[in-house]
Amino acid sequence: MWAGKKLGFIGGGNMGGALTKGVLKAGLLEPSSILIGDISEERLDFLAREYQVQTTESNTEVVKNCDVIILAVKPQVMAAVLEGIKDVVEDRHLLISIMAGVKLATISSVLSKEVPMIRVMPNTPALVLEGASAIACGAKATDEHKELALSIFSAVGEVVEVEEKLLDAVTGLSGSGPAYILLVIEALTDGGVMAGLPRPVASKLAIQTTLGAAKLMAETGLHSAALKDQITSPGGTTIYGLEVLESGGARGLLMQAVQTATKRSEELGKKT
Repeated sequence: MWAGKKLGFIGGGNMGGALTKGVLKAGLLEPSSILIGDISEERLDFLAREYQVQTTESNTEVVKNCDVIILAVKPQVMAAVLEGIKDVVEDRHLLISIMAGVKLATISSVLSKEVPMIRVMPNTPALVLEGASAIACGAKATDEHKELALSIFSAVGEVVEVEEKLLDAVTGLSGSGPAYILLVIEALTDGGVMAGLPRPVASKLAIQTTLGAAKLMAETGLHSAALKDQITSPGGTTIYGLEVLESGGARGLLMQAVQTATKRSEELGKKT
């Protein structure tokens, strides 16, 4: 699939670095087949040392020398970046955008030409190869293009395919979701401290409890309600704790958080 192909990044920030790490660890490409472009010389020096990849400060050099291009820049600089590369983008390229809120039609309008494109919404746990990504393929993207994108993002976690119109909901759930879970971990830790545990102990227990619960659900394939019922014995400690959460509206608040973040993603997309 990747035979003879080169991968280029326009933007070498945290996500670009995470994807590079994942691709190399998965053995998809050799470092010599990856070229990263960024405006920060310091960042490029770090990436070259850390992963032995090729680097450049020229976005056009990335496009000219690579087959698959990942647009990993902030939406605010999208127009300038696309204007700078539109004359060197060709049909042979696959453009993969991870720019939040930027629709494929918007990218196409700036490029003034139709090229194979795929839009992806990854999340920050990709930094530790435990990400959740959703991909949406453009009209000109073939099955081969999709497989290329799936191989990249599978290297940093789980991947699902959705229609592009659902990417705002993905942003509200898995894009913003790590912050919700971190808030839960922080609250659990504080609760442990209130109950008398030293903070380092409470923190370690809260983190491992969250990891364990997620892994339990992922590996058993059981519904969360079924697993919850297994933990909740009649008249025991857990049911009393759950009653507090339910009476306080914890479930509804999390649902509202996802919906509100989804709407905000839609708003930002319209501004872009």
